[in-house]
Parts: sequence; structure tokens; C-alpha cells
Amino acid sequence: MADTDVKPEIGPDAERRCGFVAVIGPTNAGKSTLVNALVGAKVAIVSHKVQTTRAPIRGIAIEGNSQIVFIDTAGIFNPKRRLDRAMVDAAWGGLEDADAVLLVLDAAANIGEDVAGIIERLKGARMPKIAVLNKIDRVEDKPKLLEFAKTIDQSLRPDRIFMISALEGQGIRDLLTYLAALVPKGPWHYGEDDVTDVPMRAQAAELTRESIYRFLHQELPYTTTVETTDWKTLKDGSARVEQTIYVERDGQKKIVLGKGGETIKKISSSARHAIEEMAGHRIHLFLFVKVRENWESDPERYREMGLPFPKS
Repeated sequence: MADTDVKPEIGPDAERRCGFVAVIGPTNAGKSTLVNALVGAKVAIVSHKVQTTRAPIRGIAIEGNSQIVFIDTAGIFNPKRRLDRAMVDAAWGGLEDADAVLLVLDAAANIGEDVAGIIERLKGARMPKIAVLNKIDRVEDKPKLLEFAKTIDQSLRPDRIFMISALEGQGIRDLLTYLAALVPKGPWHYGEDDVTDVPMRAQAAELTRESIYRFLHQELPYTTTVETTDWKTLKDGSARVEQTIYVERDGQKKIVLGKGGETIKKISSSARHAIEEMAGHRIHLFLFVKVRENWESDPERYREMGLPFPKS
């Protein structure tokens, strides 16, 4: 197991560093939770629902004189639908301009077909490869955890293996320090206070989608989408925000609305609080639910989500 001790340069006279780190792995490995922990702010939505992350999202962290841009990608799995293929293609596309790659794995899970396929493809990657075994707080059998790490080391030959718990914050500092020294020397690409390059309207739509999954985890497919259609700043500094929730069938629309509108009220309240926290001011949120059939065949919908459109 390669383990090079590197320390970031710190101080006003130290030369700046900046680099892109792709974060990939199977579904529900905790990639978005990890990126949020590394950045120190919520830049990616989190849900127990698989394939929550769709298009790559950039989260920006500062450590010493290093700026690290994390590319959070969709979970890699065996795609069956057009949207599946678009998400997986976008995930692998996140490696194209990366200076390093984090392979995030659930330490409490087994190495299945999806993980084996990811490892096989990563073997040819020329950038540094760091294996991150996440959710170690859920592993009681420590010898089994060490055996898991040994298997990953022998199959991938990563530059370094980290054992962490993104949810508990365990091991995050060590990983961040390591990456700060790993990224190349160069000017920062973003401002010192930036935590993501995702526009506020898009962030707001994602927060509402997160709220939908929170209340309707089992009832709705992950193809449900949200678009921020209007954002107006009012005289008192608050904002009126209109969003449309798109579902594929009338039955799904009824589920989102709920009996007497109870479900949509819960979603709206949860999303509004999250958007207010993100925006830093009061939000007046208005949600609409519409049926959009066969949108998976519409290239424009993929463009809006920041995904490539698979031709077949």
C-alpha cells in the first residue's frame, strides 16, 4: 500500500496550489456526504435513494495555500435506461480533467460486480488514485475491515488508502491535508469564499428535490426533476421563488400533492428552510407539480440537468 508523507505549504509566502479531484464510486457509497464534509458546507444533496446525484457537482475547499476542487459524480452502476447511461457517462467524464481521483467505497459492503468493474477501469488511469473506505463507523469487525482494505490495495494499487466516516467526520482532516499537498502548484480557479460553482437557482432546485426524496423515498422514482422557473428579489431583501416539480405520470402527481395537499406542504416547508439557509435570506417558495411524459427522450431536459444526451 503506497503511503507517501506529503505536507502542504502553509503561510502567506507559500506558493499556491490548485487542482481538481474526481470523486467516484458505486451508488450510496457516501460520495456526496464526503464532498460536503471536505468542503465544510452543503454543496451536494444527500438521500438514501440511489442515483440521487445526477450531473457532476463541483465543491471547493481551501486547505492552507491549496484550493481543492472536488467533482462529485453520480454513483456508477450498470445502466439500463437512457438517463442511467447519461449519468454514468457524466461520472466517468469527471476524470477527464482531474489531477487525482478518489474511489469512495462503502466499507460495510462487499465488493460486487459494480465495484470490480470500477476498479478494473481505474487501473488505466494515469492520475494518482486514492481509495477511501467510508462508513467505517458501521463496521464492528475490524479484522474484516483490514482484509477489505488489503483486497482493494491488491486489486487497484492505489497511491493511498484512507479509512473514514464522512458522516461522523472521522479521518476527514487527514484526507484533506493529504490532498492539499497532492494538487499541483498553480493559481486558484475560484474565489476564496466560493464553495461551489453551481448557480443559486440550480442549488435551490436540488434542495427541493432532496426534500421530495425525504418525504417520498419509496413512492417516487429518481427520475423526478425540479426546475426553478422564477426568482425575484423583493424590496425587503427576501425573494419570491417559483419551482416546478416534474413527474412522469398523473399517479405520481397525486402522490406529490398528497391528501388535501399535505405532502406538498411538507416538501415546501422543508425545501424553503433549506433554501433560506443556502441563500442567507427569507424565501417565499411556490411549488407547482406537472406531468412531463417521456422526457427521457428529450435532449433539452438533459441539457438543463447538465448531462450528455445518449443517442441510443
